[in-house]
Amino acid sequence: MDNKVIKAALLGLGTVGTGVYKVLKNQESEMEAKIGSKVQISRILVRNLEKASEKVEDDSVLTNSCDENINDPLITIVIELMVGMEPARTYILAALRAGKHVVSANKDLIAVHGRELLEAAEANHVDFLFEAAVAGGIPIIRPLKQCLAGNYITEVMGIVNGTTNFILTRMTQDGMEFQDALALATELGYAEADPTADIEGLDAARKVAILASVAFHSRVVFDDVYIEGITKISSKDIRYAKEMGCDIKLLGVAKQAEDGIEAYVCPVLIPSTHQLATVNDSYNAVFVHGDAVEDVMFFGRGAGELPTASAVVGDVFDIVRNIRMGCAARIGCTCYKEIPVKKMEDTYHRYFIRLQVEDRPGVLADITTIFAKYEVSIAQIIQKETKTPGSAEVVVITSTVREGDFRTAMAELGNRSSIRKTSSVLRVYGK
Repeated sequence: MDNKVIKAALLGLGTVGTGVYKVLKNQESEMEAKIGSKVQISRILVRNLEKASEKVEDDSVLTNSCDENINDPLITIVIELMVGMEPARTYILAALRAGKHVVSANKDLIAVHGRELLEAAEANHVDFLFEAAVAGGIPIIRPLKQCLAGNYITEVMGIVNGTTNFILTRMTQDGMEFQDALALATELGYAEADPTADIEGLDAARKVAILASVAFHSRVVFDDVYIEGITKISSKDIRYAKEMGCDIKLLGVAKQAEDGIEAYVCPVLIPSTHQLATVNDSYNAVFVHGDAVEDVMFFGRGAGELPTASAVVGDVFDIVRNIRMGCAARIGCTCYKEIPVKKMEDTYHRYFIRLQVEDRPGVLADITTIFAKYEVSIAQIIQKETKTPGSAEVVVITSTVREGDFRTAMAELGNRSSIRKTSSVLRVYGK
């Protein structure tokens, strides 16, 4: 094989696929010096040939038949940039079984079928790389597998969804309510027409599953991750958090403890002095704690055409280097452990609770009595005035408590006639 020119196929020419095409074109003059070969896109799978022809220099590379990509013996690398589970899973498995290296940015697929894809790559002695599946252009998968391999990592957490971070930033800095901030995010192109995967935390949860699997060497899948979105956050929650020296961020968290792995996505109060509190708008950041390195943070654009394409092309270049050295799959699946994933009710947190209560003597005593019954210790309690006659607003911050016990306490509290409404329940980062 002439390794001076490595031929690749693109599956998809959407936002990221177009970005990959552009980045590879921009790198043409330096590519050979960097990696010893040139990467040539010789096939691009698209749905609409006419529409796609406007995005490429030579429309003869366009096809709507995947078989032309998979079965072409001259194609060495397949770059999968489609959306959803199928037909992406079928195409990737076919490519791997045909002895082709694969690069993917498909977090939906990897968070569920990662084991199957990595095992197929290993069985066929090819690479399956997916740096772009988490945090866009921020390098995190390769650092966890390589640069930080000498660490016992106990926590990976961060802001891994730019849409929700933009919304919460606007709510924090401009005093917007959720719906107004979402409308602005949609207008500016930060939110999809259907933003459900972002605002309900599903997108972040897929990334947490991938990060936890890589960091802790034990398989965590999407269904293992507990999820809460940001749709119930109000400007009042953010204002009260600020009064307590905190910001509210949608965090993806994965922790490794002696009794198992914790994996969840939810809005969290974090101290305004924490590094993640300064990550605003559509930026992402991932915070890693290891026993040797202690704390490191990776920061940058978490999505977008060119940032995500940067991660994809980085994987392509890595594969080309492997091909030139006559090796493949040097670092495949790293899940050699079987650590249980804890149920959310068995995790421990502090909580921020905002309650609408009757404004009469004894209500605060009722709250503290019920909490004490379930060993929920109150660290701080504040009563706020409201414009509703006979009603008061109570804000409670608890000490660390088992989530199952806290839920039971809140259920009993909700049955009391003196409690008119539970407006917000949020977790507070830290012990």
